[in-house]
Amino acid sequence: MTHTLPLPDLTHERVEVITGRRSGLFIAVALHSSVLGSALGGARLWTYPHWSDALGDALRLSAAMTLKNATAGLDAGGGKAVIGLEPGTVLDAERRRAAFLDLGDAVESFDGLYRTAEDVGSTMDDMAVVGERTTHVVGLPDASGGSGEPAGPTSLGVYESLRAVLERTTGSADVAGRRITISGLGQVGGRLAVRLSTEGALLTVTDVNAERRHLAAELGAAWVEPGAEHLVASDVFVPAGIGGLLTDDVIDALETSAVCGPANNPLASHSGADRLAARGILYAPDFVVNAGGVIYLDHEAKQRGTRAEIMERVSQIGDTVRRILADSEERGITPLAAAEELAAARLRAGAEVGVS
Repeated sequence: MTHTLPLPDLTHERVEVITGRRSGLFIAVALHSSVLGSALGGARLWTYPHWSDALGDALRLSAAMTLKNATAGLDAGGGKAVIGLEPGTVLDAERRRAAFLDLGDAVESFDGLYRTAEDVGSTMDDMAVVGERTTHVVGLPDASGGSGEPAGPTSLGVYESLRAVLERTTGSADVAGRRITISGLGQVGGRLAVRLSTEGALLTVTDVNAERRHLAAELGAAWVEPGAEHLVASDVFVPAGIGGLLTDDVIDALETSAVCGPANNPLASHSGADRLAARGILYAPDFVVNAGGVIYLDHEAKQRGTRAEIMERVSQIGDTVRRILADSEERGITPLAAAEELAAARLRAGAEVGVS
């Protein structure tokens, strides 16, 4: 499901839009900020109503990556790539390969200021194809000497964030017996559902792909049709699909105590954070919650510790969420505002170092 969202302010350092010379597909690479270092952000392959929607997604996602990488404490800026498909387009293996070769050329043109990785719709194998045209790609398959699948670390970060949210709303981080609704059972949402199920959470799940219903059956989770999941009473609502799910209408009808999930840009508008707060719904900012993947990929690429040590660093995302929620409560601002201020402080410090 794709939600059309408003364009963000154009504060980007560089945006490249091309028609792939091999694939004929729309490709956008948006470098939002390199203040803290070479930008890191995935490459999304998705269907959009119009090419301008794909461009808008690249602009929004790259800006969110700047916030994500800054709040995660990474020496990395924000960027994103999008390969946009027209409605009804089905890629065969040859054209898919051509698309990622084209993307590799686009990434290479940034001379190292942007590093790409897998994202929604793309895979490690796709990144291996990108790697044929540029070295500025992370998350390659283990067999190719890469760091492997980042969905596991992302899921771990979401899990630890969810525990922090439960601690704030219920007084206990224990997920057993808690009602949790997951909207989206992709690589991250599916992993999270499995872990929560094994720990005794009461799950309600959905996905636009009806084939994911089998996972709900395996986990003993309740299935609800897409578009109705926000009406199910829960302790935590987990948006884990495409952004823009939390429109004003959805927020007004949302039956939950908290929102905490891996979906990028789940708020249809920035004011949604205030709307959630007015309803007494705690919101854990997406770019903090879902940072596990980029922390893992960045640290792996820079060889900063063993995998076990890096995963321990990922698990500390929960502590970051706790600090942001505490700051929010103490100052009487939304968690989103508190997280944005944390990112802004790092960016200011990085800019000052760059100028000096």
